[in-house]
Amino acid sequence: LELRRLSVGSAWRGRGIARALCGHAVAFARARGCATLVLATSAVQVPAQRLYHSLGFRRVGTSCPSPLAALLGFQVYHYQCQLPGTQ
Repeated sequence: LELRRLSVGSAWRGRGIARALCGHAVAFARARGCATLVLATSAVQVPAQRLYHSLGFRRVGTSCPSPLAALLGFQVYHYQCQLPGTQ
């Protein structure tokens, strides 16, 4: 299962909303028998990276979305989380 476009408005950040949304995504995936949850975030989204690591996601790769992004040093980090108890 892929988690895409998670965003919390700036006025609501720091209140655990993203953590709760991710928790629901993990529960949703597990309930449907998914073994792995994947997502991607940019290298500049450091708070998101910390959140994902704290939830058990591990970085499994890096990519550049375009030649211009590569020139500018912009990278996308790819993460995955193995869901215990699924097959």
